[in-house]
Amino acid sequence: MIAHVDRMLRHLLISAVDGIESDTQVRFQPPDDTWKQYVATLEKDAVNVYLVELRENRGLRSVDRTHRLVDGEMRTGVPPRRADLHYLITAWSSASVTPAVEPTMDEHELLYRVAAALADAEPVVPRRVYGAAGVPAGFPPAIAEAELPTVVMPGEGFSKYAEFWGTMAGAHPWRPAIYLRLTIPVEFATRAAAPLVTTRIAEFPGGEVLIDFGGTVVDALGQAIAGATVRLERPDGAGAGVAESGPDGRYLFHGLAPGDYLLRARAQGFAERVVAARLPDAGDAYQLILT
Repeated sequence: MIAHVDRMLRHLLISAVDGIESDTQVRFQPPDDTWKQYVATLEKDAVNVYLVELRENRGLRSVDRTHRLVDGEMRTGVPPRRADLHYLITAWSSASVTPAVEPTMDEHELLYRVAAALADAEPVVPRRVYGAAGVPAGFPPAIAEAELPTVVMPGEGFSKYAEFWGTMAGAHPWRPAIYLRLTIPVEFATRAAAPLVTTRIAEFPGGEVLIDFGGTVVDALGQAIAGATVRLERPDGAGAGVAESGPDGRYLFHGLAPGDYLLRARAQGFAERVVAARLPDAGDAYQLILT
């Protein structure tokens, strides 16, 4: 999750701060001698966004348990905790000091523009940061639309600022920084809270009945088999649908008419299994054991 937040902050600065145009100008490494040498090779101004610590935001903690129906299974879990990400953001010029050039002035101006961009985005909403292009593939859905609590330049400042610069490799004078605090959820895995629901029946006016039917594909030891193909056939061999088992071995069929069917399951390395099923009363046919 934090790596996605880092990339989002980089995108925000590139899109909103004049003079910051590429990934090379926004980095997350320690602002030490290695970083200083890196900036010198850029021939451009750069922004260092360094994550200095994580702390739980206990004011946002909840003890209420959650309950969700996922693919026919009731799952329970605890609400996510909230972690405050503490960043120190510094501006760096690649220019050398000369009688006519004062790099510190450029750094101060860049720091101001960064502060303005962050304050304008407060609270940070990832979908809004990325705009029309949308969040990138793999971005955590839990925060894509969320307003992430954000504090730009809190009044109390960062309590260990002097200690922070004292730990950086090389001789570094005290440098001004923007202190950014951004809060994200720390999610926990959910657990099964009730037996798997295998059949759901919907009755419509006029007598039409449609059935959703699901189950699992497992091996002889009861371990889930992912990627198994489950073909649903009528007794005459006509196909009624095809499903693929997910990482938990779960497969689903939707909108079936009542009647007799055959379930034909195949997976690489296993023998094919064929099981008769009568809907809506499928008995134990929902679990397909491959050997």
